[in-house]
Amino acid sequence: MDIAIIGASGFTGGDLIRLLLTHSQAEVTCATSRKEEGATVDSVHRNLKGLCDLKFTDPETRTVDADFAFLAVPHTVAMNYTADLMERGIKTVDLSADYRLPPDVYEETYGVAHKNYFKAPYGLPEIHREEIKGSSFVANPGCFPTGATLAAAPLAGMAETVIYDSKTGVSGAGVAPTATNQYTNVADSLKAYKWTNHRHLSEMKQELAFLGSDADCHFTPHLLPVNRGILTTAHILLKEPVEQAEAEKLYEDYYRNEFFVRLQNPTLAEVRGSNFCDIAVESEGRRIVAVSAIDNLVKGASGQAIQNMNIMCGYRENDGLVNAPVFP
Repeated sequence: MDIAIIGASGFTGGDLIRLLLTHSQAEVTCATSRKEEGATVDSVHRNLKGLCDLKFTDPETRTVDADFAFLAVPHTVAMNYTADLMERGIKTVDLSADYRLPPDVYEETYGVAHKNYFKAPYGLPEIHREEIKGSSFVANPGCFPTGATLAAAPLAGMAETVIYDSKTGVSGAGVAPTATNQYTNVADSLKAYKWTNHRHLSEMKQELAFLGSDADCHFTPHLLPVNRGILTTAHILLKEPVEQAEAEKLYEDYYRNEFFVRLQNPTLAEVRGSNFCDIAVESEGRRIVAVSAIDNLVKGASGQAIQNMNIMCGYRENDGLVNAPVFP
């Protein structure tokens, strides 16, 4: 299967190429970038030297020749490409936020009018696998909602309030140099940002509702001086107490058949470079603390996008993703 990555010069594009190198059914044949047009992929993604001989191109979307496409362009931009891809029957996973939310919520959250809305499955496979199967277009979740939702899902229907506290690496800010990811502003420091109004909160609330929860939901992210990873602490305040043994069993039963969810004490170092989400849970009666760890560029973006592609196309769900985390 020929793969096109539209917007391939960023971190998510680079990780899509890296991971698809080991896929048994897929080959990247088109990597687009307006900024890097004509440059070799391995001159931008230098970790791929000797592994990828493509050059970046900048074709019109209606001329892209591929069986499957990944949209790795910014929010508010992806919607400009979808009509051409769908008209040509090219199955697509969109890594932007443009199709994750209903149009009214999207427009309020992102401050722009949606030009080409249609309802797409929300691509969190552990929650929405049946909707993803056979779909021609899937909206890949945000990185924060992925780790947060997986941390809370087994108890969502029992929750009165859910408070997510997340620590993220700087790669979430993107490849372009900014004050946010400048070394002198990040090293030896830790800071909270968008304390009460981060745009991913809309997705978190949406997923709790999908899971049958009427819980209040709150979220505060923090920036860590690391490259990769998100560690989320979910404080789940329950309507009725749940003791430790019952909480552990709820998580074990919920994730028993999920290859990419591992129930163990989570650390960023032990999921780095992989599509795994590690989760542990501890009970205080009516307060449950569930902690998850993911690589924000893999399970939080490119790896999950490939997981969705595999489900959409009927491939083995972990094809191209059976790589152990890099440790130490």
